[in-house]
Amino acid sequence: MALALGGLALSGGMPQASAQEAAASNSYKNPVIAGDFADPTIILVGDTYYAAGTSSEWAPHYPIYTSKDLVNWEHVGHIFDKMPEWTVGSFWAPELYYHDGTFYAYYTARRKSDNISVIGVATTDDPRKGFTDRGIICEWGKEAIDGFVFKDNDGKFYFSWKAYGLDRDRPVSMLASEMTDDLLKLKGEAFELSQADGKPISAEGQVMARRGDWYYLFYSSKGCCGRGCDYQAEVARAKSIRGPWENSPVNPILSGGDGWICPGHGTLVTLPDKRDYFLYHTYNEKENVYTGRQGFLGEVVWQENGWPVLAGGQHPVASAPSPLGKEQAPAAKGFKDGFDDAKPGVTWQWDLLRPPVVSIADGVLNLGVSSATNASPAGTFYGLRTQHGDYTFTAVIDPSGPAGEGIAIYGEASSALALRIGEGGLAVTKVEKGEAKELATAALPEGDKVHLRMTVQAGHRVRFHASTYGSDWKAVGDQEIDAAFIPPWDRAPRIGLVVTGKPGDTGKFDSVELSYEKP
Repeated sequence: MALALGGLALSGGMPQASAQEAAASNSYKNPVIAGDFADPTIILVGDTYYAAGTSSEWAPHYPIYTSKDLVNWEHVGHIFDKMPEWTVGSFWAPELYYHDGTFYAYYTARRKSDNISVIGVATTDDPRKGFTDRGIICEWGKEAIDGFVFKDNDGKFYFSWKAYGLDRDRPVSMLASEMTDDLLKLKGEAFELSQADGKPISAEGQVMARRGDWYYLFYSSKGCCGRGCDYQAEVARAKSIRGPWENSPVNPILSGGDGWICPGHGTLVTLPDKRDYFLYHTYNEKENVYTGRQGFLGEVVWQENGWPVLAGGQHPVASAPSPLGKEQAPAAKGFKDGFDDAKPGVTWQWDLLRPPVVSIADGVLNLGVSSATNASPAGTFYGLRTQHGDYTFTAVIDPSGPAGEGIAIYGEASSALALRIGEGGLAVTKVEKGEAKELATAALPEGDKVHLRMTVQAGHRVRFHASTYGSDWKAVGDQEIDAAFIPPWDRAPRIGLVVTGKPGDTGKFDSVELSYEKP
């Protein structure tokens, strides 16, 4: 019996030897999607895999990646370029689904009217073009997050979600409900996913599937995020979608180890040859919150006793045979942007509540100060996610604009570290808990252009330099700065550009370069 998931079918049986032998001709390295890419979802439509992940307080919202082979991924856009009108933040845990020619995206966001997290739904006929919001599909008390769609063998659709995460009067629970045929609304009475003793399955990030007579529930438990996380993935099964659910005797099927910690919250996908894979997130043990939760791929193996496990063992696997035998391209050594295209690339991000004014003309990025009333002391930010904890970021700046231009590591409005051009020269500013403090100053290099450089080690040890021609760099401040205070609890900081001044003041940037090779 097939297992319906993401509009496709997961079939029984162990992987065929011929498929394994073909895949063994090449191997891939994890992470397959490096950098901050939490709560990944994945589907296969035709010959293309689509994946999306949490964007939290960064805009645009929910990055979308595509792949033909599961190991080489391209960032092609976002679910939303602008947040839906009813939302205000906390864009978590997207879930992609495909049915009858339509792509669906179920997503968590905080509602503007009451700041409560609910689940919305959006649709498109092409994810590369973005999605159209269809409004809220699920709200439940103080919180509803982590929506997931499951199609049963009888053709009925079910929607599950995590509830009671903010309710101190009862434990975290997973609920489910039938869906209307258009997959845009719930119908009938919601029911709880409970164990044999009647206790709720207290977890999140669930994936529901069916295999033969058994329903399977993959889910994540314990603390998801931050330095003190202890996240892990588990599985349960039942003869009815309503339970009771029994836990696997080998839980957790995935936990931290071998240099990676707090793995979980993923989605299953089935290959054309019926093998099953799990795309999930995990922190690098050393780089941790500075690079965030990264996208890992692991094969699911179904044992003779009916219970699934991850190939390679309980810990995240750094390398494995390529699923389709395709060679994985070498990891990028960095990023360059000379602003030759009139439209900014999809990799650029910003604080969703403090959007910059961006335009490109004649090879120059014009970055305008946000008109938001709650501006950050660090300035208006425009940046990139990093894939490693050791890197160098350089910007070439035309200082003639009315704004104060600079470079920065930015966690949120209240936590950042920046080197900026000011009226008196260069200044390094630390913003911690919303308070700005000047740490060092230096004279502005002579010349029409100013080169600023930030060198980062282990994700948080920072040094700043400046130059006129991109050589003979001079340190700004003689001390290494510890930026450990910057990362928010649920996301990695970004590296990029800042401008300060009056709303509408514009700074000019000729080029930027992010390199993972030491200068």
